Amino acid sequence: MEDCIFCKIVRGEIPAKKIYEDQDYLAFLNIAPNTKGHSLVIPKKHSDLFVDLSSEEVGALNQVVQKVAKELTLVLETKSFNLGLNNGELSGQSINHVHWHIIPRYQGDGLLHWEKSPQAEADIDQVFKILKDKIK
Repeated sequence: MEDCIFCKIVRGEIPAKKIYEDQDYLAFLNIAPNTKGHSLVIPKKHSDLFVDLSSEEVGALNQVVQKVAKELTLVLETKSFNLGLNNGELSGQSINHVHWHIIPRYQGDGLLHWEKSPQAEADIDQVFKILKDKIK
C-alpha cells in the first residue's frame, strides 16, 4: 500500500530501528514505547487485518513473534512481556497493517493490566449460549 507507514518502512522510505529482519517479516522498536524494548513485528506483505491472513501466514508470523520475544527479553534481562494485536478500529488499531506488539515488562513499570468488566461478567451466560458450538 502506497500510504501505509509500515509498508514505507519495509521499502526503506522511512527509517526504523530494525532489530530483526528476514525475507517475509520485520521487527523494529516502537517509536512510542510503553516500556524499554517495546517492539513491533510485521509481515512485509501488506494486510490490513490479522483475520485476513492465511493459516500459514499466521503460523509463520507467530513463529517470528516468539523468536523475537524470546531474544528481546533475554537480552533485556526480563522474562515477562505482553503481546498485543489490535484487529480493527474499535480495538484500537491505528495503523491498518497487521502488527504484533511485544512489550517487555519490568518491576514497577507502571503499566496496567486488563481489568474485568462487570457488564461482561454479567453477560457471560448469554455470550456462552451464543458461541457454544459455533466456533469450529
